[in-house]
Amino acid sequence: MLNIAVSIGEIFWSLAYRGRLGPPTGPRAADRSLGGFVRFWSLQVEPVQSPGWKALMVSQRGLSGRAEQKPEKAVMATKPKLHYPNGRGRMESVRWVLAAAGVEFDEEFLETKEQLQKLQDGNHLLFQQVPMVEIDGMKLVQTRSILHYIADKHHLFGKDLKERTLIDMYVEGTLDLLELLIMHPFLKPDDQQKEVANMAQKAIIRYFPVFEKVLRGHGQRFLVGNQLSLADIILLQTILALEEKIPNILSAFPHLQEYIMKISNIPAINKFLEPSSEKQPLPDDMYVKTMYSNCK
Repeated sequence: MLNIAVSIGEIFWSLAYRGRLGPPTGPRAADRSLGGFVRFWSLQVEPVQSPGWKALMVSQRGLSGRAEQKPEKAVMATKPKLHYPNGRGRMESVRWVLAAAGVEFDEEFLETKEQLQKLQDGNHLLFQQVPMVEIDGMKLVQTRSILHYIADKHHLFGKDLKERTLIDMYVEGTLDLLELLIMHPFLKPDDQQKEVANMAQKAIIRYFPVFEKVLRGHGQRFLVGNQLSLADIILLQTILALEEKIPNILSAFPHLQEYIMKISNIPAINKFLEPSSEKQPLPDDMYVKTMYSNCK
């Protein structure tokens, strides 16, 4: 029966391609066989049991010429895991971005020196320091790299090169200001109040006028483009942290005041601002002590 089918196939293609010199060639040559003939007519040939021949099954499923593939098992996504002491520090920006993206995450707080040593000995910290984030099978370090990866993955990094560059510039500038806040708890008590005045001066003279001008100039809801970006998240984090120390710091910047209200009311961000969220409180003496004893 198989031989008959082969003969019919040969006759069909012989008639269809009469006038050609030599056997059919080219990308469709493989279709001018029994398989091509059967696929052409969408026939189904039942398995043939005969010595020396394998069972043949051609059906409409085989029209693509590919073997049927079993569906892959669904892979359960794991939550990102954050490794850092229990406090704001440089990990707080990562928490902000994950929350703004609507991503749940776990945290493993470093409460002892041995926990940090274990990560270092296990080659989990590329430069032997935290913050470190386990995400998508990677162990990411360096705060800016972590922020860029998360923002890029969750469409918080602009739609093209121009937008990405603007976002990057705004983020880098804001992080310079945020760094003053991060280091403030580690200053001597006599120097802390002086540094608050220094931060206020820099914010009001150097940084806030830039963003006030941007918002006034384009009249849009966000700093860059028409959607939330990493630049908005980091700026909001920094301004709210400054307002904890200097409540009226935005008094001369009406566009920034309106902007902060709008960004704060985005559902995912508004949820993160609730007292029950993963947002960390102001650094206290215990946080400073933990950082000095466990991360130095």
